[in-house]
Amino acid sequence: MVEYGNCFTRQIFNNAVLFTLPLKACSKPGPVCCLPFRPCSVIVRQFKIFTGGFTPMNSQTVKDFLKRKQINISVQTYLIDALGAMAFGLFASLLIGTIFGTLGEKTGLEIFNTIAVYAKGATGAALGVSIAYALKAPQLVIFSAATVGIAGNELGGPVGALVATIIAAEVGKAVSKETRVDILVTPGVTIIFGVLTAQFIGPGVSAFMTAFGDLVKTATVMQPFFMGIVVSALIGIALTLPISSAAICIMLSLDGLAGGAATAGCCAQMIGFAVLSYRENGFGGLLAQGLGTSMLQIPNIMKRPLIWLPPTLASAILGPIAIIGPFHMTNNATGSGMGTSGLVGQIMTYQTMVATESPVLVILKIVVFHFLLPGLLSYVIYRGMRNMGYIKDGQMKLSV
Repeated sequence: MVEYGNCFTRQIFNNAVLFTLPLKACSKPGPVCCLPFRPCSVIVRQFKIFTGGFTPMNSQTVKDFLKRKQINISVQTYLIDALGAMAFGLFASLLIGTIFGTLGEKTGLEIFNTIAVYAKGATGAALGVSIAYALKAPQLVIFSAATVGIAGNELGGPVGALVATIIAAEVGKAVSKETRVDILVTPGVTIIFGVLTAQFIGPGVSAFMTAFGDLVKTATVMQPFFMGIVVSALIGIALTLPISSAAICIMLSLDGLAGGAATAGCCAQMIGFAVLSYRENGFGGLLAQGLGTSMLQIPNIMKRPLIWLPPTLASAILGPIAIIGPFHMTNNATGSGMGTSGLVGQIMTYQTMVATESPVLVILKIVVFHFLLPGLLSYVIYRGMRNMGYIKDGQMKLSV
């Protein structure tokens, strides 16, 4: 398309705006312009190099661009996929480092303590890489996210790493492979946006999460029965949902009695589903859910929500019982959202409680509140609902 004007011609060519300048001023107004024209090659080259062609922006253009870059702005992407990926980053660094630290303390082997130091030190980088990977970022963005994760974790804790990495990864995806110097532009832009985000919002986010976590812990101490129900049920539900209960507890620094209630709720979900579905899934299903994750039941829960009721009610019952009276179950933030996954919740509970109680008594409490009662209560509620026809055989069969 060619548009004529008094002093220049604008051509739309190959999605680029090309300007041509006249050799002399036009003396004839109207649709016919003076010739000959001289192309302004500098402008042409600049448009083609720096813009790769310019197309007027509209909603459809933006949607096409975001789709091409795999930028999906949604709750599913940022609060489920990214938050769920945090659990893998935490487990591969902070959680496994804490376990090795405990082993080093109990066995006296220095190698375990050395591993613990390095593993914990890699927490920020592991968070950044895992979140960027979940967002389907290209390689250069994923590798650059390690730096962003370190900055975010240092300035704003795990939440700071989450927010900074999400913004950095999405911006990095947008500029990736858009220039001829991609190897410099993509990591540079990713790191700049990520670190700036961490600096500006990290401290505020960290302060808010700490304050909110302190509020929950204080309320649990003051009202252990009511808050025991709330914390146990909600964290247990979060564990089964495709989000990370471990990340939530670490972000909130959920320890003490609140951590004990959260652990009981998570155990009720994992052990409950493992026991209830044993007939359908056998020993393999028992281990996969009891030591892995109850998230495996999500497809069945979506079809038949009532099967979620027995372990959820069991968690609401166990939470307050575990933390009041003589039991006084506690945990640290690292293990409070893990349940029986890899026995991390039990290892952290033992480490937390053995400082003030007999090791034998601590182990007995763990066996009762983390394994026996979750399975027993869930099964009793399940049998009642099954007898009333609300739950039927085969509804908890795993598809994997």
